[in-house]
Amino acid sequence: MPADADFALPLLDLRRLEGDQVSRAAFLADLRAAARDVGFFYLTGHGVDPALEADLVAEANRFFALPEADKLAVQMIHSPHFRGYNRAGQELTRGKQDWREQFDIHAEREPWPQTDGAPAWTRLQGPNQWPAAQPRLREVLLAWQAALTGVAIRLVRAFAEALEQSPDALAPIYEGAPNQTMKIIRYPARDDAESDQGVGAHKDSGLLTLLLQDEIGGLQVQGKDGWIDAVPVPGTFIVNIGELLELASNGYLRATVHRVVSPRGRDRLSVAFFLGARLDSTVPVLALPPHLAAEATGPTADPDNPLFRNVGENYLKGRLRSHPDVAQRHHADLLAVAG
Repeated sequence: MPADADFALPLLDLRRLEGDQVSRAAFLADLRAAARDVGFFYLTGHGVDPALEADLVAEANRFFALPEADKLAVQMIHSPHFRGYNRAGQELTRGKQDWREQFDIHAEREPWPQTDGAPAWTRLQGPNQWPAAQPRLREVLLAWQAALTGVAIRLVRAFAEALEQSPDALAPIYEGAPNQTMKIIRYPARDDAESDQGVGAHKDSGLLTLLLQDEIGGLQVQGKDGWIDAVPVPGTFIVNIGELLELASNGYLRATVHRVVSPRGRDRLSVAFFLGARLDSTVPVLALPPHLAAEATGPTADPDNPLFRNVGENYLKGRLRSHPDVAQRHHADLLAVAG
């Protein structure tokens, strides 16, 4: 892959946010620079219990080792809310197969009442599917979801301060019912003749993503001159900016294109957590101070992936595209309208 000597992923220690005034101000400046210049960084000092992480990894491995029949019992095709298991190749990025086996959960909530005239995005809310063969998976995944929600919200509040806003500037779009999505993912080892698309090049659609990856690696970030390996660093999460923060900052913060290259030789395990805004919210444009506003030139325009400030509409668009089998079974009426 091409090298980019000027591109690197910064390492930020979240404990500095709770330090004295000088340490806190320096952290906020570093956070703003990392999000502005790169859009990705390593996060240490996050305070998540290592024992919970060990439980998470163990339960993820147990899930992928289940007999196929147990996994297919909770296949995503059974869920109108886009929750559950997918074999490798069943999720698409820009129309091409991603070669990863995965299990998706979201916030554990009751379905939204489906009344006449209800917006289509209300169909996204509902219960997760859980494998009967592995009862402890629910407990551990929901504990991880709660822990990372706390870390992510601390970061969103810090980003608001780094942009010289109130820490609560974005709270109205996530308080009460943030969109919490997570995936446990197994990337099967490939040989040289197979496609290397673990996940195709894309941006994340939410506010922030926190990724736990094993020692194998494979995540690549788009730099100025090519793809840069996000080398695994023990004890850290990789954090990246989502499109909602890019929208809210009028493009000052960067949602950076990234991809995953399928591993050679042995499987790769990762766990991705995505903090999004409430489905019923609309993303505001923050009133940045003049010296920051001068550098905010608007969010990136992509005619193949238009962004909507209505969060539910934006998220539904992505689910319908990524999971055409689920869309066809449960939401064919929406595909007919879109077509």
